[in-house]
Amino acid sequence: MNITRENVDALNAVVKVDIAKEDYSDKVEKILTDYRKTANIPGFRKGHVPMGMVKKQYGKAVLVDEVNKLLQDALNKYLTEEKLDVLGQPLPKAQDGIDWDADSFSFEFELGLAPEFDVELKSKKAITQYNIVADDKMIDEQIERIQKQYGKLVPQDAVEKDSEITGAFTNEEKEIDNTVTLTLDKFKGKSTAKQFVGAKVGDVITLKTKGLYDDDHELMHALKLSHDDIHGLDIEVNFTITEINERELADLDQELFDKLFGEGEVKSVSELKAKIKEDAEKQFVQQADQKLLNDVTEYLVENTKFDLPAEFLTKWMQTAGEKEIDADQAKEEYEKSEKGLRYQLIEGKLITDNDVQVTMDDIKNHAKEMIKGQMAQFGQMNPSDKELDDIAARVLGNQDEARRISEQLVSQKLLSVYKEKANLKVKELTYEKFVKEVYGDK
Repeated sequence: MNITRENVDALNAVVKVDIAKEDYSDKVEKILTDYRKTANIPGFRKGHVPMGMVKKQYGKAVLVDEVNKLLQDALNKYLTEEKLDVLGQPLPKAQDGIDWDADSFSFEFELGLAPEFDVELKSKKAITQYNIVADDKMIDEQIERIQKQYGKLVPQDAVEKDSEITGAFTNEEKEIDNTVTLTLDKFKGKSTAKQFVGAKVGDVITLKTKGLYDDDHELMHALKLSHDDIHGLDIEVNFTITEINERELADLDQELFDKLFGEGEVKSVSELKAKIKEDAEKQFVQQADQKLLNDVTEYLVENTKFDLPAEFLTKWMQTAGEKEIDADQAKEEYEKSEKGLRYQLIEGKLITDNDVQVTMDDIKNHAKEMIKGQMAQFGQMNPSDKELDDIAARVLGNQDEARRISEQLVSQKLLSVYKEKANLKVKELTYEKFVKEVYGDK
């Protein structure tokens, strides 16, 4: 067997595989001999079928099968030994009908080669790394939410601006009849809230659905309608009040602190505020890190220049999926996936250059930490090592889950590389300002 390569250019090559009779003849002969022992051909006893007849009936099929196996094994071995970084899979070049009666065969394959390039993390313009802090306003609002959640309801005779009002939205034509509990601050207009103030149990208030809430999802929940039904809905609905309550805030005492964090973990309002700040800012780190990861990724894709074997990849995409697609569809598919492919190559280069490695122990330990966090949410604060090991083993038994965790860890390690080597500027701001700056004022 002989394998040769001709480089068309820096991104494309053609590999030629020449297979001689001595490469396959012994294997074909052995298979046909085994066939002869077991073949059932009318007129002959098992094991006594003439070899000529076996070759005539099965010879070509066995030859084709063995040559294809030999070809695939040889090609894979060649790519590995030559350390060729190929994109997609080798594509067999079209050739006129193969003469399977010949002794030797030649096959050619097109290769798409990965480009050589360097990645520069030090951008001229610094990329923002956000440090999100929980301010006093946010902490106070969280404390009030906690007090409301653990507080008690006190019945009221009439609606006041801070009341919790239970009642039913109804409309016969649209068959609306849904009981909800609402607060007046959710309505879009002040005039709507004024209609409620002073109302009593049994009163019926007529409202227009158009402009009732800022968010259509609030209206969907209130009327229990689908998104399609809510879109553009402009009707009148009645709200019949069945219950009016005031939410009496829970006292900030040791009993509440113990309910929230466990006995003796928090002992004062100042410690409560510090704990809320700490927990909130842990969550903010995840959001800030994701934003940084997205921004560095965007910068790298836009500023790391290299060519791709676009023609080869487009051709490869025609047969790479479950269903074969035509040339126009493949071109469209390539254009959609090009950015992702570029980042995969950049990421691979960064992983190699910075010796980023994820071991099985890393994956297992990460899985155990995730499991511990989930168990803590259900009050299981101190699971045993055996429990964690057993659950982690079940989780990682799912290959998709193991791969997902591995990808998370690679992203985390790359993020550490970015923080160390990229040109970053730290910007400290509150969560409210972060949301406005990054996502717009919503």
